[in-house]
Amino acid sequence: MVQTFVRAAETVPSVETREQRDARLAWWREARFGMFIHWGPVSLKGTEISWSRANSNPKCPNKGNVPVEVYDSLYRDFNPTMFDADEWVAIAKDAGMKYVVLTAKHCDGFLLWHSQASDYNMAATPFKRDICAELAKAVRKQGLKLGWYFSPMDWRDPDFRTERNAAFLGRMQAEIRELLSNYGRVDLMWFDHDGCEALYDQPHTYALVKKLQPEIVINNRLDLSNGDDNRKVLSPWADYYTPEQQLGGYDDQRPWETCMTLGKQWAWKPNDTIKSASGVVAILAKCVGGNGNLLLNVGPMPDGRIEPRQVEVLKGVGEWMRRNGESIYGTRGGPFRPGDYGSSTRKGDTIYLHVLKWSGDTLALPALPKKVVGSALLTGGEVKVEQTATALRVTVAPQAQQESDTVVRLRIDGSAMEIAPIGTEVAKPREEGGAK
Repeated sequence: MVQTFVRAAETVPSVETREQRDARLAWWREARFGMFIHWGPVSLKGTEISWSRANSNPKCPNKGNVPVEVYDSLYRDFNPTMFDADEWVAIAKDAGMKYVVLTAKHCDGFLLWHSQASDYNMAATPFKRDICAELAKAVRKQGLKLGWYFSPMDWRDPDFRTERNAAFLGRMQAEIRELLSNYGRVDLMWFDHDGCEALYDQPHTYALVKKLQPEIVINNRLDLSNGDDNRKVLSPWADYYTPEQQLGGYDDQRPWETCMTLGKQWAWKPNDTIKSASGVVAILAKCVGGNGNLLLNVGPMPDGRIEPRQVEVLKGVGEWMRRNGESIYGTRGGPFRPGDYGSSTRKGDTIYLHVLKWSGDTLALPALPKKVVGSALLTGGEVKVEQTATALRVTVAPQAQQESDTVVRLRIDGSAMEIAPIGTEVAKPREEGGAK
């Protein structure tokens, strides 16, 4: 039986100081790498989550080819008997991921938890078990951070974006209250948007989230409306912006996170084309080198397992992370901006060069305004460093170069964090007698 909820008045959340926000975001900035999980009854069809559902609301953008009566009935056959939350989290942890974000509710309105706010939830499936409860327990047991993806849009709800939107909002906020009250500490809330009008009572919705989970980290998509560029919208209540299926640019002023699929589709797709481990490593290195995070998506199969092909790729990423993780975790992007060569990260008195592309055995970068006092390859082997007034040259023999990402550690005589961002083009020396 669905309960009717009346939203209690919430005060508009106060704006933090920069120091308070930095402290709250510290774990997220240290983590750098997380697992996104898109899953639900739609996996039975192998089509995209929500977007493959036919349109029953003219004010929503989906125009999928799965009839509403078929899509909305998939839950009756959703019985993922091989689902094991501990295994999912172990796969993420083995890959070097530090947080997990599950699509607790996508735009199709289906809830992966036991809800009193909506009958359209896991309790109505043959499987019956509460996916959110089991995942939350597994994440905490294995020492990772927990995040919920929550779609404020509900394309199935007949009141959404109509003159009855207030009734929809009551149900939406009741669902948020359940998600943030019933599963212990929740570290991250990942709202989504669909490119249409944002009618989500944002001030009070943010206030509700902050009241229930004061230390939570929140992305920026609750604020996005018609045609907004999500890289440009970051309200005082949101913490980071979210480039999708593409790398963010270098930004050391505003936190950001690229969300990207391991395959071509967010939800599971039979025979999907998936990225290689070396491809994922390159994406991760460029994200962190741009001072951002990477949230990499997997789409579990209808039986509840993460597809073995995807697991193998993640194992390969984990092997790289065990050798090179110090160049990712707890670092900031720079001082060299990402470029064709790769990217760089830094912390303390150390700079890490992530060389994804070599031209011969020497990488030439612009001059570094600090002296290099030590150098090494994280995977072993010799590295030679030469500094001039115009360039930093790093030489590694081809046999010591790695297939995915050769990480060169440079220790300098000062703080790497104090160096202003540097481009990638080496300045050409002036010719004698030329213009001054």
